[in-house]
Formats: sequence, structure tokens, C-alpha cells
Amino acid sequence: MCSRPRGTRGATVKERTVSDAVAAPAGQRIFLDKQTPEAYKALVRTAQAVRTAADEAGLDRILVELVNLRVSQLNGCAYCLDVHTRAALAAGETPRRLGVLAAWRDTEVFTPRERAALALAEATTHPSDAEAQDRAYAEGRRVLDDAALSAVIWAAITINAFNRVSILSKHPVRKD
Repeated sequence: MCSRPRGTRGATVKERTVSDAVAAPAGQRIFLDKQTPEAYKALVRTAQAVRTAADEAGLDRILVELVNLRVSQLNGCAYCLDVHTRAALAAGETPRRLGVLAAWRDTEVFTPRERAALALAEATTHPSDAEAQDRAYAEGRRVLDDAALSAVIWAAITINAFNRVSILSKHPVRKD
């Protein structure tokens, strides 16, 4: 899951340091993670519990990062997309598969297990589409056991929360 952004020296108004976030002037965004650190720490502990559940369910790191990336794509979270693209590549994901992730339904490069996880991630992110949710859940039940199904949904719930924190805080993508 996403972690707190690092400040940059000589940051522009939009790229102020983390320490500046707590006392941001009117009209500028605060970093929610810095303003309310105990709530953010609880979210980080949730992410740690989800990672443990995913590991115990036998979900590999690449599948979890695909879920993180797909949810972050749907939510338009640039910060989380940057973090989880790096994590996916470090876990061994290929640039080719990352490049087609947004159109995963139109490719054959993802396994049935990954496809089920991606559908569940989308259904979790857009729960108002009851039919899509029912289809995703049914497919998930077909290819994932209960522990894996639960871990995928919790991963999607958690990255959705991190997306909201980063989007509303306007966490900057690091320049490097």
C-alpha cells in the first residue's frame, strides 16, 4: 500500500514539504497523513494486516500490486500509481503487462486468478454497479478460495482508502 510522500528541497507551492503540510495556508491542501497521524497509522496497520492475509492466502506480490494499480488507475491517484508501479516492477512484473493493465479484459496476458482479482478490485472500487459486482464475486468464488477472495477484497478496500488520502492531500509524485 502507499506510504507517506517524501518532501523535496526547493519544492514549489504544489510540492511543499511534508512539514509544511500541517500548517498549510488557506487554499492549499494539507497532508492528511501528517495532520491526523493516528488515523493514518491505523490505515498503515490495516495495510500490514492485509499484506499478511494475502501472504497467508497464497497471493503473490504481483497479483496484489496489480490490484493496487488497477484501483489507483480507476481513482486517478498519480502518487499511488507511481508507488505501486515501482513495487510491481520490483516484484517481477513486466512493463508489457503494466502497459495493458487498463485494458486487461481485452488481453490474454493475465491469468484467470489475476483476472478474477482485477474484476473484484473494480467491483470494490465501484460498488454501485450491482450486476458487475455479482459477476466479479461469482468469478472470484470460482477461482479463489475464501482466504484469497477476502484478501483481494481487503487489498482493494485498503488501496481505495490510501487513494483518497493521497488524492485529497495532493501528494506529489517524486521527481527521480
